[in-house]
Amino acid sequence: MGNGKDFDDVGGKAQPTQFLGKVASLLEVLSTREELTSTEIAELLGEPRSSVYRLLKNLADVGWIDTGSSKGSWRLGLHLFRMSSAAVQRLDERKIARPHMERLNRVTEQTVFLCIRRDWEAICIDRIEGLRVANLALRLGGSLPLHVGAAPQTLLAYSEPAVWDQWKSLAQGSILDTATANGKRSTATVLQNLSDICERGYAISDGDVTPGIAAVGVPVFDHTGSICAAVSVSGLRESVLGSDPSDLRSEVINATVAAGRAISHSLGYRDPAATENIIPLK
Repeated sequence: MGNGKDFDDVGGKAQPTQFLGKVASLLEVLSTREELTSTEIAELLGEPRSSVYRLLKNLADVGWIDTGSSKGSWRLGLHLFRMSSAAVQRLDERKIARPHMERLNRVTEQTVFLCIRRDWEAICIDRIEGLRVANLALRLGGSLPLHVGAAPQTLLAYSEPAVWDQWKSLAQGSILDTATANGKRSTATVLQNLSDICERGYAISDGDVTPGIAAVGVPVFDHTGSICAAVSVSGLRESVLGSDPSDLRSEVINATVAAGRAISHSLGYRDPAATENIIPLK
């Protein structure tokens, strides 16, 4: 699986890709057994024991591996299991949400997004194109800051209070330097908007990402009652919100809210107030 000289460079002059390759090889070997000693790992990798031991210590320092039950043995760490569980959960969310998103797309004929929060951005993990206009602002795998757009604001609005507090601290610095299509927003304005979102149960984006484009966003909750994603519908303003600002198109909002509730229900969320009148898939 490589030569000893290259493996011995992991703590020195090895290139990043070489280092990552060695880390991947070591973790893959550990994944095949419950526990292995450094000697056994070195033999399986065909590398010097001293080099393997140094790498094991480095990985233990960041929580990727732990010491085993017997002296000198090692096993995959809980931190890796948490990360892999989170990745699997994201795949489950996308798979479960997809049929509800397809129905929402058919009902509204608008572009439908599924987003998750990653630090202070909303990442699009699924998207279904609308019939009328192609929304180019948020592509699959793309991101938006949490203070703009319907899905991003929804993710922030329903986050835990600790996330709000941390966001407020960051917002005093550079987080709001990214201007919206309607200009820059103050922290106070965003916080008031987040409170309004929680009160009415959905977010409205009216041209703050792209002029003339509006969106409706709703939360998706997991079985613990925590927000895990946000689903949104986006399209030309008149087709999403209507031409009169005082007369929102309730059918688009209702369909989006129903989709968010249905996805949450499928993920195991059982809040009676949020699961009433769930529209079945057809």
